[in-house]
Amino acid sequence: MKPPPLNSKELAEASSVTLDHYNQNADDFWRGTRDHDVSQNRGALLEQLGGEGPYRILDFGCGPGRDLIAFAKLGHEAIGLEGAERFVALARKHSGCEVWQQDFLRLRLPAEHFDGIFANAALFHVPSQELPRVLRELAATLKPSGVLFSSNPRGENQEGWSGGRYGAYYDLERWRELVSAAGFTEVRHYYRPPGLPRARQPWLASLWRKS
Repeated sequence: MKPPPLNSKELAEASSVTLDHYNQNADDFWRGTRDHDVSQNRGALLEQLGGEGPYRILDFGCGPGRDLIAFAKLGHEAIGLEGAERFVALARKHSGCEVWQQDFLRLRLPAEHFDGIFANAALFHVPSQELPRVLRELAATLKPSGVLFSSNPRGENQEGWSGGRYGAYYDLERWRELVSAAGFTEVRHYYRPPGLPRARQPWLASLWRKS
């Protein structure tokens, strides 16, 4: 059953408590995730952008900067967007890239500015009632035919609190409905980590082109 919508106070809490969790655990998060191999995901985005680039890529929810570093090393103009203050500081320090501090629920994005958006383990923190608007804002900041990459922990379309963080967990069918309605056309999807049985692949990755 779909949960009742969050009121304005509850929406603000979903952001503030989640961001506070990341701020308090920023250094441990960096140490624990900096060596995670998500090259498959970065490569999937770059493959759909086509050619050599360089491209302007928004790392949406860039965390401490692991993927900013990787994109920049390949010669792309990588710009981070992150809500957690400690992550912003770490990402700027580690990558040397421009990083915008913005709450996912209060985005301020330039129109038709990016070739691609890399949203790795980020969009699931957006409450479901706000996700259609956020996806439309991401579509608006992409250039014509720009590409959105997203990877989220999958679920059975439930949402709520887990370990001090707010999250929404979709199956493929519901995710398709939401992203398609925001003005995207599906390119492809896959599950991660690669090479494992589906039951041991908790991540749904998908690529979308701005219609």
